[in-house]
Amino acid sequence: MDAFSSLVEGFGTALTPTNLAFALLGVLLGTAIGVLPGIGPAMAVALLLPLTRGLDVTTALIMFAGIYYGGMYGGSTTSILLNTPGESASVVTAVEGNKMARAGRAAQALATAAIGSFVAGTIATLLLAMLAPTVADLAIEVSPADMFAVMALAFIAVTSVLGSSRIRGLASLGLGLTIGLIGIDATSGQQRLTFGVPELADGIDVVVVAIGLFAVGEALWTAAHLRRRPVDVIPVGSPRMSRSDWSRSWKPWLRGTAIGFPFGAVPAGGAEIPTFLSYVTEKRLSKHPEEFGRGAIEGVAGPEATNNASAAGGLVPLLTLGIPTTATAAVMLAAIQSYGIEPGPQLFDSEPELVWGLIASLFIGNAALLVLNLPLAPVWARLLRIPRSYLYAGILFFASLGAYAANANTFDLFLLLVIGALGMMMRRYGLPLLPAIIGVILGPYAEAELRQALQISNGDLGGLIDPMSVVVYAIIALVLLFPIVRRLLPRTAHVPVLDEAVHELEEAHAHHGATTAVAVERHVGGRPGSQRPVVERPAVERPVDERRDRTPGEPPPGG
Repeated sequence: MDAFSSLVEGFGTALTPTNLAFALLGVLLGTAIGVLPGIGPAMAVALLLPLTRGLDVTTALIMFAGIYYGGMYGGSTTSILLNTPGESASVVTAVEGNKMARAGRAAQALATAAIGSFVAGTIATLLLAMLAPTVADLAIEVSPADMFAVMALAFIAVTSVLGSSRIRGLASLGLGLTIGLIGIDATSGQQRLTFGVPELADGIDVVVVAIGLFAVGEALWTAAHLRRRPVDVIPVGSPRMSRSDWSRSWKPWLRGTAIGFPFGAVPAGGAEIPTFLSYVTEKRLSKHPEEFGRGAIEGVAGPEATNNASAAGGLVPLLTLGIPTTATAAVMLAAIQSYGIEPGPQLFDSEPELVWGLIASLFIGNAALLVLNLPLAPVWARLLRIPRSYLYAGILFFASLGAYAANANTFDLFLLLVIGALGMMMRRYGLPLLPAIIGVILGPYAEAELRQALQISNGDLGGLIDPMSVVVYAIIALVLLFPIVRRLLPRTAHVPVLDEAVHELEEAHAHHGATTAVAVERHVGGRPGSQRPVVERPAVERPVDERRDRTPGEPPPGG
């Protein structure tokens, strides 16, 4: 009942004219940026982060929540109309959604994605309001040793999701932890990795790192591989669903919510696994399994609902433990920290107006997404025709403006270019960005918790072992050993749903565009034994190199 009354007070905060206007503005801007080709929600959130500066902290975070949900929705539009997922969680939407669009059902695909996002987001936000205070109360009892164990679980999980290349994940995490170490050591007062540069003594602003890795790195990578080619955007009418579409969609929406929220609420759970599991579940339960792979509406409704439910579930560990589960949540954490607020167990007691106003604004932003995006779908489709050269030049401009606005320091522009070049090289060699950004944000806090636990135990390593931390370390061991055990077990002993999910991912790798294949390899590891580095190539802009891609022994074109 306390949660309900606090939520009502939160609506009182969120529904003030100023906060309501900024929530709607955030939804509109988040969708407009997130819908552009090659820009995922994390990049949209990082790019628009500087716009919230100068606002009251509650108003800024309410606007930011609107940007967050708007950017999440925008990814489904590019997946459906261009077969270009903005992030790995939208891969499945591209598999079936683009087939629907090419069959003349783009409007229905966009409609079921929008309505499913609304249904799942509303239910998941309600669960967030009910569960988050309880989790926060329990988290208060967590010792420094337990918190360090949970952060270690986050580090391991983001590098070991469903057979992903652990070496690339660990390399990315190492880069992030190294960047997080730059600055003055809070305990000894010694400078670390500053190389005598005074501007590095305070460390590198997380906002600069987020904008550099996501926005500048993507812009440089795309510019280096840009091919001038007209973008083929499938026309969109007014999104409407027939009675048959409704009857085939409402159960996947509910099932997707049930699958997505628990995965999002688990530290480092993410949205990739649940979206693929949702796809496999809908394929098994569908009365029309023959349509899967050719444009089944259930294959859009379920994963899109799962994606949004996972996004709302991801706010549980973000607000209660200060641990992000996705790259978008990591950028959102950076935004909250930029106001001097540390998410964690005490947040619900120290900043109740801010927290409950933020949660209430999620309901408002979710409804605004549905009201705005259904009639504006043709407008978003026209935005997809913006030439890439203009688009990424604009991204570089606004990224530089945002990095400078963070601290009004010209040195940050140099850091932005360096980190952007690092982000470009990470894309070149297939290193995922999420472990790096989580390493930058959580690395200093994990170090602080480790030192505090060792100080309490007078340096005895046994001080890192508590009843809760033992359970967490056991989960870490399972995460590390699962891929090895899975390879050793006979095929019949595997978990059927996971096996089918991997099979679907391999099919997507083989048949569904370059960007889709990148996400598949990054999160599942591609075909067993493959050592080929993952190189992200925009699926729309790069024509096929016939000399490189033809089968061995096949004669060259024309000969």
